[in-house]
Amino acid sequence: MSSSPAPAAVLAEPPLRSLAAFRHFWLTRVCTTIAYQMIGVAVGWRVYELTGSALALGLIGLAQFLPALLLVLPAGQVADHHDRRQVAARAQRVSALAAALLALGSLGDWLTVHGIYALVLVIGAARAFEAPSLQALLPRLVPPARLGSAVAASASAMQTAVITGPALAGFVYAAGPAAVFAASALLWALASLQLARIEPLNRPATSAPPPGLDTLFAGITFIRSRPVVLGAISLDLFAVLLGGATALLPIYARDILLTGPLGLGLLRSAPAIGALAMSLWLSRHPPQRGVGRLMFAAVAVFGVATLVFALSTQFALSLAALVVLGASDMISVVIRAALVQLETPDEMRGRVSAVNSIFIGASNQFGEFESGLTAALFGTVPAAALGGLGTLLVVLVWMRLFPDLRRRERLLETGTG
Repeated sequence: MSSSPAPAAVLAEPPLRSLAAFRHFWLTRVCTTIAYQMIGVAVGWRVYELTGSALALGLIGLAQFLPALLLVLPAGQVADHHDRRQVAARAQRVSALAAALLALGSLGDWLTVHGIYALVLVIGAARAFEAPSLQALLPRLVPPARLGSAVAASASAMQTAVITGPALAGFVYAAGPAAVFAASALLWALASLQLARIEPLNRPATSAPPPGLDTLFAGITFIRSRPVVLGAISLDLFAVLLGGATALLPIYARDILLTGPLGLGLLRSAPAIGALAMSLWLSRHPPQRGVGRLMFAAVAVFGVATLVFALSTQFALSLAALVVLGASDMISVVIRAALVQLETPDEMRGRVSAVNSIFIGASNQFGEFESGLTAALFGTVPAAALGGLGTLLVVLVWMRLFPDLRRRERLLETGTG
């Protein structure tokens, strides 16, 4: 296995900021992620104003998740048989329209809770098509050797939006929910315009076969046939599923760390701050050697950070643990995303990205549910600690189950798709 060409190749490539297509893509991710964050804050606040029910808040998450679950296979199929720029842009325009209806309904005071749920379902359905199309589009916009940096830079855009979006929504909400919904509609419209500025891409010589039942399930079949891809996706799935201690932050803030709403806000921001810092580092210094071992090490650090947070009774230590948790998770995310895209032929990237999206989305949703359930059964601290220990156990088991992933040296290896 050669040792020196890859770093030189990376240095020879132009910087990402000089690639116009990537700049438009990056701005698209910023706009659409801020829009999702803002809509989430405004919808949650408005539903709670109208109902005063915690269950009603939980149904918002269900309304977002169900379309992704039901549309995962057709969304990947569409991404592989149509222009991915157009698929994502049309999905963003649908989201913009739904947000505009939320704004009009709020202004006219005719928007009911059921109407909010219906429009959230529409936005969730649009996102089901947007997410795999954008994921599968990125590898076509940058040279293969720069994909690791591109994934990290894209992740930095998303983490920046995750940090700023809720705060921006809270500030704009002072003018009423309609203002937040209208701002979200504008951001989705701007995102679709940025995609339109990307030059049409020539389809690769190997095109996807005609749609059919066999191609519909091809993404799942492909993932099962590639140990590196299956190992990377499932490792991230179970780590996040078990390590969902962030769902317990309100309990930790009030009852264990004895801090108020401001402290809770800092705790919620800490993982995103760690992830943003790491994504900025990785965009300039992408992983070059031993990427498989690095991924396992990052997930192990994630588990240790979860355990430290679970047992900590000091606010500063808890905050630091969450920053490390977010940073280590970002290393795993970048390596997983790059490996999945580089191992997957272009004609299948939409379907594989769709399956990947639902796996990761499910792990976040059900990870929070698992943490809440175990906290109810065993107590808050034992539940969070078990999550950290479970993550470490998964790392040990997966290192034995997926030796090809453990031995993987580079993101891009000779002979990969």
